[in-house]
Amino acid sequence: MPGYGAVDHEYGMKLASTTPEDDGPVWMVNLMKYKEQADYGDGESQGKSGREADDEYTPIGPLTAIGAEIVYAAEVEMTPLGDGTQWDRVGIVKYPTRASFIEMQSREDFQKQHVHKEAGMDFTFVIGCQPMDPQPGDLLGATTPWNDVQYPPTDEDGELHVWHVVKWAEGGAETMVDYQNEAAKPAVKSGVKIGGWFDAEGTILGDGRSWDQVRLNIFPSLQEFMENVVNDPGRLAIQESNREPAMDDTYTLLCRPMINRLRESF
Repeated sequence: MPGYGAVDHEYGMKLASTTPEDDGPVWMVNLMKYKEQADYGDGESQGKSGREADDEYTPIGPLTAIGAEIVYAAEVEMTPLGDGTQWDRVGIVKYPTRASFIEMQSREDFQKQHVHKEAGMDFTFVIGCQPMDPQPGDLLGATTPWNDVQYPPTDEDGELHVWHVVKWAEGGAETMVDYQNEAAKPAVKSGVKIGGWFDAEGTILGDGRSWDQVRLNIFPSLQEFMENVVNDPGRLAIQESNREPAMDDTYTLLCRPMINRLRESF
């Protein structure tokens, strides 16, 4: 059992027992929280931070061997909504099948590298997801070109990725519609792009909580997002009455991308 999260054995059985004719790609969304210093046992850090240990873990060889690939990685700047957890990184691996995810866990080359993840990771969610089809956000239509928004991307404040991890309250998905319609207006004006919306089918590693959706929206800059979306009067007016009751649980993560091949992977 890993020291950085609890395994959902029921979902693990689904991953392992899905028949080949019903199997297919799965996108594993990883939310990562690192230890300040790596711990290889007895408090020994080997001179590494938790982040550096996880970077050494990155299992490119085993992933390539089973036909999986890292399709997304981003550094988290802040986590303004949630239970107070400040996440450090988001990563997404596309596996060719659910069975291949289980297969990788038993590979010797993967297990040799895993010691670094155990040393560096404080806590993580690994959420198995499927892209929504069609992508609901594409229905927004044309958005403002980034060169024409009030706060376009700069070297100091570039492309911002906004992740939402959502657990709906009963009837919450329907309650959210009015909020989304209102929130879309400033978002479209501010040049929002839909990075990818997913349905969550299970959380293989976490703290026992389950999630319903994971969404990525992309904005030209943090300042544009904060000034003209978050603080939009129309959005604020209905947030309390629509958005908050719609959700049992949520995280919002503001990120800067390092790798983004997400839409091409659908």
